[in-house]
Amino acid sequence: MRHLLTLADLDTDEIKEILTISSDIKKQHTEGVRPDLLKNRSLALLFEKPSLRTRVSFETAIGQLGGQSLYLGNDVGWGHREPIADFSSVLSQYADFVVCRTFGHEKIEELARYATCPVINGLTNQFHPCQTLADLLTIQEHFETLSGLKVAYLGAVGNVARSLAIGCRKMGISFALATPEEYAIEPDLLEQLKAFPANGELFTTDNPSQAIEGANIVYADVWTSMGQEEESVIRRKALAPFQINASLMERADPKAIFLHCLPAHRGEEVTSDIIDGPQSLIIKQAANRMHAQKGILTWLDRANHSS
Repeated sequence: MRHLLTLADLDTDEIKEILTISSDIKKQHTEGVRPDLLKNRSLALLFEKPSLRTRVSFETAIGQLGGQSLYLGNDVGWGHREPIADFSSVLSQYADFVVCRTFGHEKIEELARYATCPVINGLTNQFHPCQTLADLLTIQEHFETLSGLKVAYLGAVGNVARSLAIGCRKMGISFALATPEEYAIEPDLLEQLKAFPANGELFTTDNPSQAIEGANIVYADVWTSMGQEEESVIRRKALAPFQINASLMERADPKAIFLHCLPAHRGEEVTSDIIDGPQSLIIKQAANRMHAQKGILTWLDRANHSS
């Protein structure tokens, strides 16, 4: 059974295939065609964290592909009313896909271990692969290639940064990460990233000016994620030099684009003139969550029924 828990689960050709499927379905969407590729399929949305983009984009995606969705909140008792093994085994008798949005990554790993349908990571504290596939789709559409590009990520390392680093390494995109030492990428993941066969460079620094130099894509995420609210004052102080503003953007390529996974805290990780300016593609990027996830669902359906 193929799942999508992290982009490390996919090889380069599989990511390319998902992006191709996503692009093809998006093209049909713009032409007013909505193929029922997943007719009569059901998608269970198992969410422990609040969501706008992930929930709505997945519900809309499966609906436009001819399927249906079920939103499952805390009332279903996941993880406390019965063992995850029993919960997962039963849920996957009803659903053709499960999208899980939770805290600890080990919970989704256990869910997938006992599932007999594909499990998709809709976000954990460690990884956010669906966001990165939407990012790659956005970058590919804008530059008409992924080859020879450089992404600069400024700020604390979280689920988005980890997934973006994996995606860039898998696709041969140079990835420059600027973060304070206390919020840096984990050594074991860094070693894993270095081991991926890729043409792009991997560069980590605590100097934001070095990281952003000549970048084609500049990326930011919130400094304080869900569950980190008590650290907000400390984080704002430590990360202030990593704010993406006009001065820093001048060091990027003149045709650079700005991306942000949203929601954003204007005035913290990015200034309003950048996120709302002509270089920003945040709305197109958010829209591509739906199209990329159509690709994910379709690819997983084919991968698990190819025999």
